[in-house]
Amino acid sequence: MMKKKWIAGALSLSLLSSMPYAVTAEAPQKQWTHVNAYEEADGSPFNSEHYNFVKYSKIGGMLQKIDRESKRVTLEETGKSADGYPMYVVTISNPEDKGKYGHYKKLRKQMFKNPQKAQDWIAQNPDFKVPVMINGSIHGTEYIGSDAVLQLIDRFANDDDAETREILKNNILIFNVVANPDGRVDGTRFNGNGIDLNRDFITQSQEETKQTVDLITEWNPMVFLDLHGYVNSSDGKPGLIEPCTPPHNPNYEYDLFSKWALDQAEAMEAEIVGNKANYESDHYKSMTGTYIPQRDDSAGWDDYPPIFTPMYAMYHGAYGYTLEAPTNSWDGVRWANDAVMGALKFTTQNKQGMLTDQIEIFKRGINFDHPYHEEGFFPNAYVLPVNEKDPTVTEKAVNHLLENDISVEKSVKSFSANGKTYPAGTYIVDMSQAKAGLANTMLWDGEDITNDTPAMYDISAWSLPELWGFEAIEVKEELQAKTAPVKESDYAGSLNGKGPYVISNSSVQAVKLVNDLVRAGESIYKGKDGNFYVKTLAATNKSLVQQSGITLEEAVLPVEKEKLTTLQVAILKDGGMNKAQSHSGTKLALERLGFSVTEVTPKEVAENGLRQFDAFLFSGTDALLQYERLSVGNKPFAVGSKEAYDRFKVNVHAFIENGGKYISVGAGGAKATSQLGLTSVKINTGSANSNGIVKVNYSEDEVTAGYKASDIGFVYRPVWFTELGDAKAVATLAAGDFFVAGHWKGNEQASGQAVIVEDAEKDVTLIGIEAGFRDHTDYLFRLLSNALYQ
Repeated sequence: MMKKKWIAGALSLSLLSSMPYAVTAEAPQKQWTHVNAYEEADGSPFNSEHYNFVKYSKIGGMLQKIDRESKRVTLEETGKSADGYPMYVVTISNPEDKGKYGHYKKLRKQMFKNPQKAQDWIAQNPDFKVPVMINGSIHGTEYIGSDAVLQLIDRFANDDDAETREILKNNILIFNVVANPDGRVDGTRFNGNGIDLNRDFITQSQEETKQTVDLITEWNPMVFLDLHGYVNSSDGKPGLIEPCTPPHNPNYEYDLFSKWALDQAEAMEAEIVGNKANYESDHYKSMTGTYIPQRDDSAGWDDYPPIFTPMYAMYHGAYGYTLEAPTNSWDGVRWANDAVMGALKFTTQNKQGMLTDQIEIFKRGINFDHPYHEEGFFPNAYVLPVNEKDPTVTEKAVNHLLENDISVEKSVKSFSANGKTYPAGTYIVDMSQAKAGLANTMLWDGEDITNDTPAMYDISAWSLPELWGFEAIEVKEELQAKTAPVKESDYAGSLNGKGPYVISNSSVQAVKLVNDLVRAGESIYKGKDGNFYVKTLAATNKSLVQQSGITLEEAVLPVEKEKLTTLQVAILKDGGMNKAQSHSGTKLALERLGFSVTEVTPKEVAENGLRQFDAFLFSGTDALLQYERLSVGNKPFAVGSKEAYDRFKVNVHAFIENGGKYISVGAGGAKATSQLGLTSVKINTGSANSNGIVKVNYSEDEVTAGYKASDIGFVYRPVWFTELGDAKAVATLAAGDFFVAGHWKGNEQASGQAVIVEDAEKDVTLIGIEAGFRDHTDYLFRLLSNALYQ
């Protein structure tokens, strides 16, 4: 019976997906944006299997039809993707519960105010409902996630069997239907800005990420299931279900998560294997289990960084899981469907104990009682001082904390901490709060875990104070300060005096203001000190200063100065080598700095040269210069042929010889620069999965203006330079133990070595540290603007 029902759901979706749009969207009650089917990719060449997945252009109509026909369903458009496609959220519950969502959300918020009262209430009221959130296809080419979501929506909207009724009696289901619409439309892993959304959750640079964060903070789901693909094997255990291998982030209350996580994973596994007769492929019919990293392995699939969606959700108390289907096929969809059903059955059976322990996380935070942490691991508070002239970095940090459900206060009088006095208006994060783990993972310095595990899956350090450039001072003593709660941090910029004015080279926002004013026709000068100067401002442009949040002080114009002009900046485009756009982080950084950036592909550089540009950046994989042994997936993005490579090389050399500025970023850029014969320095690289925060010594130079002599940097696939010859080192890794936090085996060989060098004769700069990594390294973005303006 169950098999027949499941197949019927799959058939109905297949039929709907093949119908013309007019058939599936009869008289819609709301205005929705749809993409034309002919604009959509049929799949990805990086997938080894292909099937007739549901196109994004059909999904809106399908959801509207279900919404009209089912009293259980609430359909919302909760945001737009980077490319402007709607983001659909479907909430399903019993009809009598639909009008009570506000009430249920208030009950969930009560967990943060009086967790003991909330625990007592659920002990006495067993008929409560828990929210479960299912996230579909955050990686666009992992099509099975959203297809499984659509089938689950169809079932829970329409079916009336005992199992469906029991699940809806105990749960509210929240489906983020297509977490990455751009990727599904374009056939890419990333979104329209080239960002991997499943690496964006600590910084939340993308609108899609913010939408998911809003859903998590709105509902505080008890369980979070993130549907992915593809992890396959031939040992009878295809697919993957978390929990993860060590190392586990110490900011979790991991004992409470572990109490239930493996049992729930095995319940998902049992549901999949129990239904194996219903699959089409022998590979699935012969399943004996699935790969559960925590049970089946010792390292290699960790939950350490809070960049992944489920790991981020865990800081909000969720039991978070990544589910990796084995194949890109309807059997893969069935596998994901079965896994979710196993999770829902387990949640229904164990909701009282699971919710009690979720609330216990918040109770520990509020009571500052962390029994499985060493005493002193969590500080009593963090103090966030404000730079009165340029408060923009701290303002961004405070708003980021608030958007993530972290309480922030502001002192109304001066106070003392750690023997220092701070003025009124200083921000304070009291660590006696429900989501103390999330607050600490955002604000702590991190740790060196090099010796804790052989390798990491992704980044191992992300300290927002270090990498965004604001102070977060740990206070271990009891803090005595009169404070008021903060709802938003919003500073207006201003002009002190009649001019001339100085714009200190102090933040991303400061550089953006400079570029905005140049674009608006103002005469802006750069001094030898790296700061920017303006004689006076037109009345119409003063609003730009106000919007920036920066206070401009009167200053004397320096004698030696250079007038800035609007730069024509090009960056080499990685269209998607190995499923990633390796240049996208640097492009994002340049845009945040206020530069207008043009992407040019390797083939375009080979054909057209770079004559119309002032500066050219190579920030991405050196594989873009390959022309042999290219996979089908990579071939469209590389230079492609020996003839094209030769023309590319000639055109880049000609660009530099005619006064163009060339900047490389990271290991890939450095290796490409050497391959092109633009530098003779020796390029040295660490292992591909090494990364972290490092101590850097910055020399006095235009490229390093605004940085302290002893400061920080960030490395990812580290690179450093030796045998410099006539090249000038303007930044080196500190001598001795320079590694602050992260994972980098063998880092001692890079101690004291150069990480930023300038050619003695050509306008060629090699930046080895990650000046534009995702949206993590705001503090280092100005290395790019300095290099462009030098």
